[in-house]
Amino acid sequence: MVCPRCIMAVEAVLNDMEVSYSQVRLGAVEFTQEFPPSRIKQFEKKLLELGFSIAKSRELVWVETVKFSLIQLFENESLELNVPISVLLSEKINVDYSRLSQLFSNSQGKTIEQYFIDLKIEKAKEWLSLEMFNISQIAWKLGYGSVQYFSAQFKKITGQTPSDYKKSSKKDRKSLDSLGKQ
Repeated sequence: MVCPRCIMAVEAVLNDMEVSYSQVRLGAVEFTQEFPPSRIKQFEKKLLELGFSIAKSRELVWVETVKFSLIQLFENESLELNVPISVLLSEKINVDYSRLSQLFSNSQGKTIEQYFIDLKIEKAKEWLSLEMFNISQIAWKLGYGSVQYFSAQFKKITGQTPSDYKKSSKKDRKSLDSLGKQ
C-alpha cells in the first residue's frame, strides 16, 4: 500500500469480509483476533483483484515504504528538501540506504533515483497540463539546479521538451499513485 486511498481500499475489503482489525497502515494490518488461513486466502484474493498483494517479507514492506515516502514528498507540491533522499529514506525506514537501494532495484527493476525522477517528471507534467507554474518555477519547485537540466531530463523521459509538452493537445500522464503500484 503506497497511499491513503490504498489504505482505504484495504479497509473496505476488511469491512466487507467482516474482519476485526484495529488499524491499517502502510504495509500492515493489525488484527484484533486470529485470522484463519482460509480467510487469509480469501483476503489475498480480494487484494489481488484490486491490484495489491500481501507483502510476504519485511523487505517488501521497506520497498513499499520507500515508494510511499517519495510520493508523500509531492503532497505539498514543493520539494524543498534540506537533506538528500538517501538520508531521508534511511532515517525514515531505519535501514541502510545501500540495502534499501539494492532491494528496491531488485523488486522494481529501477533504482530509487530513477523512480524519484519519474515521480518528478509526472508532477511536472501535471503542473504543465494545469498551467499552474511556468517552466522555471517548475524546475525550481522540483529541486532542479537549472531549467536546462530539468528540460533535458524531461525530454529524455518524455521525448518532448516541457514547452512542447505544454503546447501539445495529447498530454500523456500517469498518476503518482499508479507509479507507486509499479
